[in-house]
Amino acid sequence: MNARDAIKLNINMGAMVVGMYLDDLSDADLLIRPVPGCNHIAWQLGHLIVSENTMIDGICPGFVPALPAGFREQHATDRSGIDDPQQFRTKAEYLQLYAAQRAATLKALDSLSDADLDRSPPEQFKAYTQNWGDLFSLQGGHWMMHAGQWAVTRRKLGKPPLF
Repeated sequence: MNARDAIKLNINMGAMVVGMYLDDLSDADLLIRPVPGCNHIAWQLGHLIVSENTMIDGICPGFVPALPAGFREQHATDRSGIDDPQQFRTKAEYLQLYAAQRAATLKALDSLSDADLDRSPPEQFKAYTQNWGDLFSLQGGHWMMHAGQWAVTRRKLGKPPLF
């Protein structure tokens, strides 16, 4: 096993948990806030997709597909308090965008050498990563962190615990 393989294990674990937590949720379920002040899943999905797109494009330009017009703005931090379903995408649309970003992330990772993974990240990412390997590994961890929040929404909706 090499570093890229280890990073893929992390990314794939996050993808498995995300898939399981989202599988039985409806579009309406994605807009439920477990308690006031918490972000709903729809906004979080957009945030995660935008984040992955930004991070991977920041170190491997040209690999990730462009996001739909207005998507980045729609999921900006100042929009996290919006509950209007018309302001968000369907679960199917989020999952399609996620799959496209993730495929590009894995393709970009496969294009790198071990030495590339040790490269210093762009300045905008240095507050939370030390190298390119960290940025790729974060694609599993960031999704897992948010999926952990979704467990609470699932319980509020009466869904069974999955783990």
